[in-house]
Amino acid sequence: MTATDTTARAPLSIRSREWIHAWLLLLPALVFLFAFTHIPAIATLWHSFFSTPRGRRPARFLGLDNYERMIADPVFWKVMGNNLWFALGTIPVSIALAIVMALWVNDRLAGRGFVRMAYFTPTVLPLIAVANIWLFFYTPGFGLIDQVTGSLFGWPQTNWLGDPATALNAVIVVTVWKEAGFFMIFYLAALQAIPPSLVEAAKIEGAGKWTIFRRITFPLMMPTTLFVSINAVINSFRLVDHIFILTDGGPDNASSLLLFYIYETAFEYWETGYGATLTVALLVMLCALAIGQFFLFDRKVHYK
Repeated sequence: MTATDTTARAPLSIRSREWIHAWLLLLPALVFLFAFTHIPAIATLWHSFFSTPRGRRPARFLGLDNYERMIADPVFWKVMGNNLWFALGTIPVSIALAIVMALWVNDRLAGRGFVRMAYFTPTVLPLIAVANIWLFFYTPGFGLIDQVTGSLFGWPQTNWLGDPATALNAVIVVTVWKEAGFFMIFYLAALQAIPPSLVEAAKIEGAGKWTIFRRITFPLMMPTTLFVSINAVINSFRLVDHIFILTDGGPDNASSLLLFYIYETAFEYWETGYGATLTVALLVMLCALAIGQFFLFDRKVHYK
């Protein structure tokens, strides 16, 4: 073997070792990704075409019967409507509050660290603890809300969680209160990454605060907005804990959301086949919304 052959083969050997090292580093994440995401999703799709096995009776292949049942299910359409209203009530409000809070705590103000901590505290509280705190707030007559409104304005006591007209809105308030502080952290990081020279140049040109926010700050935060909005959509369709503690889906499914309905169908009524069908519908919807958001915001996102 000549020296020329050895020199020609050496780079290939180095590239091969780098390729092997790269896949070995990715292997743990890939195992978890496939074990807990892709394989369960494929299994759920497969089970959606079968009936629920009960005792010695095995599952039977039903084809599209479960999907036909879902389309004809009035409860499914009701919880879908609830979920859409819940998403419309939580996503824009949470994002808008997060931006306002991030702008506020990014400024120079007294006790800025304490304010940041106060805004972020609801995020670190367990979901069950948050639900129980707000359950005390909403309790008719004895709750904090009725105590304040009754003593200050003389309003009668209200069953916020027991009235179909207010139950879902009450859950929306709890969700916004918990999520806004979490999204604020991402916007605060985005604000601190904006070069101060851009803002200073705009001020020299006579731009006001609103113009600076609209022309400089918000466009440069679009990557964060894309990330936050996708997470907000996913969060709005995966809420179970608050519903379970606050309303249990009632009254008359007025506050039931799609994932809670899947939980009830699959684990309380033990209709695993139909529950898998509902899960497939949820996954398809989330994928479509995430892809739609990505293409909607992609043209407006400015990456460095």
